[in-house]
Amino acid sequence: MKAIVKENPGTGFTVRNVPVPEELSANEVLIRVKRASICGTDLHIYEWNNWAEQKIHPPQIVGHEFTGEVVKVGQGVTRVSVGDVVVSETHIPCQKCLQCKTGRMHICKDMNILGVDRDGVFAEYVKVPEVVLWKVPDGISPEFASIMEPFGNAIHTALVTDLTGKNVLITGAGPIGLMATAVARSAGAAKVIVTELKEFRKELAKKMGADVILDPREVDIVHEVKRLTDGDGVDFFMEMSGNLNAFKQGLESTTNGGEVSLLGVFSGNVDFDINSLVIFKGLTLYGITGRRMFETWQVATELLRNKRVDLSPVVTHVLKMDEWEKGVKSMLDGIAGKVILEIE
Repeated sequence: MKAIVKENPGTGFTVRNVPVPEELSANEVLIRVKRASICGTDLHIYEWNNWAEQKIHPPQIVGHEFTGEVVKVGQGVTRVSVGDVVVSETHIPCQKCLQCKTGRMHICKDMNILGVDRDGVFAEYVKVPEVVLWKVPDGISPEFASIMEPFGNAIHTALVTDLTGKNVLITGAGPIGLMATAVARSAGAAKVIVTELKEFRKELAKKMGADVILDPREVDIVHEVKRLTDGDGVDFFMEMSGNLNAFKQGLESTTNGGEVSLLGVFSGNVDFDINSLVIFKGLTLYGITGRRMFETWQVATELLRNKRVDLSPVVTHVLKMDEWEKGVKSMLDGIAGKVILEIE
């Protein structure tokens, strides 16, 4: 089968033929991949940054966001059948640790990640344990299904609290920040304010339902957010950028007693005045990783199936598998939302 592989340390990927992973262990499933989307993690692996150098062991198939059809099941598989259209939780839990046994598999202590700790999904076929699979109902396009994993990040980040009638700030209009904008609107937020630098993403934020888009190079974010909220600040702040200045501005822009949801990953240690920005303001902070298994997936399914959220503005490129390089370059240049590869 054809696969996109991180063949050697250093920049780049390679397309090559590799064996189909047909040997299935108990509870494993073989899936024919239909669509796969490129993620920021894939860009880190492509560029071979410090994180990738420590985590990835070439040669390895990359990619982790996908949808496909079940073509073979291993012994003991009962949750899916041949012919089912599925998506997959990319965090593979051990099912043995305290977190897994108490309904918190998304923060498993011994987790494996598709395309990071094991071969990924930028290939014609992939095998995964059935525990991570979720059936896709009729009415959800393959393109939308392939990005249900990052959509789930947006849902998990946004819906840790009731957003009805609340003013919301989102720092960073990358794909997940854009999807979180739409989720906040769907959940009844009163006003959604988004900060972003790139003009391309500002336009996408408008399409996803942002009421106000602010560029920190042009305005004082804290002053402007407070002006837009009668001097109070926002009730809920979602940090999506992984930028320290954005994080501090967001905390300053949050009203006393407000809530903060943190998904953005920072490049190093974070230094800020926790006393004045969190403790004395009485803020509640949520650290967000992954998606709740499978509560978040159920919410994602219903929002898409019932057309409460439209992800089409976020899907800016649908390319053939052989055009992966064009997709990677578009993302690195900041002129893409989600880039989806047609694998079939």
